[in-house]
Amino acid sequence: MPLYEHVFLTRQDVSNQQVETLTKEFTDVITEGGGKVTKSEYWGLKGLAYKIKKNRKAHFSLLNIDAPPAAVAEMERRMGIQTDILRFMTVKVEEHETEPSAMMRKQDRDERGDRGDRGDRGDRGPRGGGGFRGGEREGGSTFRPRPPREGGGFRDGGDAPRGPRSPRPPRNDTPGSEG
Repeated sequence: MPLYEHVFLTRQDVSNQQVETLTKEFTDVITEGGGKVTKSEYWGLKGLAYKIKKNRKAHFSLLNIDAPPAAVAEMERRMGIQTDILRFMTVKVEEHETEPSAMMRKQDRDERGDRGDRGDRGDRGPRGGGGFRGGEREGGSTFRPRPPREGGGFRDGGDAPRGPRSPRPPRNDTPGSEG
């Protein structure tokens, strides 16, 4: 049978117990369809990048599914009807991960450590940046703007002087001035 990873988002005002009940309900749909859910993870209440159906946060859940496509289609149909489900996505995969998913791995977050450890950047001077805003550059000299180009203008491309412009004809679009 094909393998799937399925992630669904539930509304922020739903309790953790209700999310577990929904997960159990959808697991039963897969089991009735002749498949099985090999792993179920609750990732918690997380902030969304943008509002979805007036919600700024959502409960995230993952299901690793080993089931025929008809069972997955039935589960997705029922999720579309359910008002507590904001979004869901099913992806067909070659094999399931045996270890916890990336969202559940705490060691990755711990390895980053405190952000105060920035020893690889060197001294950045008194203002921190020292870039093009008047700060000192390498070698001790200050930033000086480039002198203006000869010839002027954007499109003339050479040293040829521009001639006088021809005046525009007057517009007759004022009300009451039909000609």
